[in-house]
Amino acid sequence: MQLSRYLVAFTVLSCTKDEETEISPNKVNYDQFLGGNNSIINSSENAFSFPSPGLTGMDELNFFAGNSFFNKNWVSAPAIATAKNCSSCHFKDRRGRPASFDGELGTGLLLRFSLGEESDGSPIHHPVYGSQLQDDAILGFEAEGQLGITYLEESGGFPDEEVYSLRKPSNFVKNPKFGSLGNIKMSPRISRQLIGLGLLEAISEEEILANEDEFDADQNGISGKANYVWDDLNQRYSLGRFGWKADQPSIIQQSSKAFLRDLGITTPLYKIDNCPDEQIDCGNAENGGTPEIDSADFDKVILYVSNLAVPAQRNSDDEIVQKGKGLFKNIGCINCHDNTMTTSSHPIFPHFNNQSIQPYSDLLLHDMGEGLADNMPVFAATGSEWRTAPLWGIGLIETVNNHTYYLHDGRARNLTEAILWHGGEAESIKLVFKSLSKSDRTALITFLESI
Repeated sequence: MQLSRYLVAFTVLSCTKDEETEISPNKVNYDQFLGGNNSIINSSENAFSFPSPGLTGMDELNFFAGNSFFNKNWVSAPAIATAKNCSSCHFKDRRGRPASFDGELGTGLLLRFSLGEESDGSPIHHPVYGSQLQDDAILGFEAEGQLGITYLEESGGFPDEEVYSLRKPSNFVKNPKFGSLGNIKMSPRISRQLIGLGLLEAISEEEILANEDEFDADQNGISGKANYVWDDLNQRYSLGRFGWKADQPSIIQQSSKAFLRDLGITTPLYKIDNCPDEQIDCGNAENGGTPEIDSADFDKVILYVSNLAVPAQRNSDDEIVQKGKGLFKNIGCINCHDNTMTTSSHPIFPHFNNQSIQPYSDLLLHDMGEGLADNMPVFAATGSEWRTAPLWGIGLIETVNNHTYYLHDGRARNLTEAILWHGGEAESIKLVFKSLSKSDRTALITFLESI
């Protein structure tokens, strides 16, 4: 560990009242640094937006250049109307949220489409609406429709008579421009915070597969499995590690698809506009070049999103936090939300190499039950399987985002609701959580709020 680097980070990032941290640099517990040497000490509203302390020289300068492209307002060709930017969904590199009721505008929630599966499990896209709903459009064009949402409240209670209510969302397309979508499968996906992505990419395939137990050989009820997906950059099937269903193999592909699908911007990996064959006007529209973001600028974006530092844990020595951490382990949450991973080597950024990190994820697919199912398979991921979401930074969502909406579609309004939605492989663990005393439940949530 490089303590001096952490203290420098503390000095730089805590220079204003708004950037104050709850961690004293004179009392450093290395277990707090969830991202290893690529952690920062910060708990402000900007906590997800700092560069990795490992960046030096031109890479450090290019991080801020990448930030400018990430926040750039892309305009339609010829430059007349302003389009969206990456930060439309990831403002301050944070998580999006769904609308709270039909008619309200959410941020960073998209609706994926599928008509079924190809022989390798990849989704079959709609011939007119493509792979996801385009609910915005450039000047001279109309949106494909609007994302509608309704909620059904489902009440329940703990054995100690404390009550709760879970909201179950139903998503649909309003005013579809090209007619009915028929029996299309729809899957809502919320944009996630972007911290620590380069570290996750540096974990070796062997490290991830060591936790795989598809047929539950150890009979603990947990049967995580890997997703192997088509890798457009390397033209082969590769281990999926990004996306809600681990359906993207790399930061480059994940970012390239986001540029193409979410912004309509072509990249060095995807140079053809995102226009379904039957949307002729879209295909004939003027573009801004091939590709619209060149390799040098795109590389800066990749550097930026790969190097957003992981905030350190807060209050790790607090007695309640320590109690909650023990409960998190003892009731079985740790079986999927693994907190002991070691990186291998990163192909671009050597400061990610050989780091002991605590993402609280095994990056594998797990069956989460019918309650969370979207019924949309993606390669090896079934309609009820999701990648274990990394939990680092989860306790700062409210500070950074000004909301506490969790899970793949933002349905959970707090961490307790998020746990109560767990089913499938996590059903027995959820039941143990429900059986805990109120003080124990509070301790577990307090621990989650610290990481």
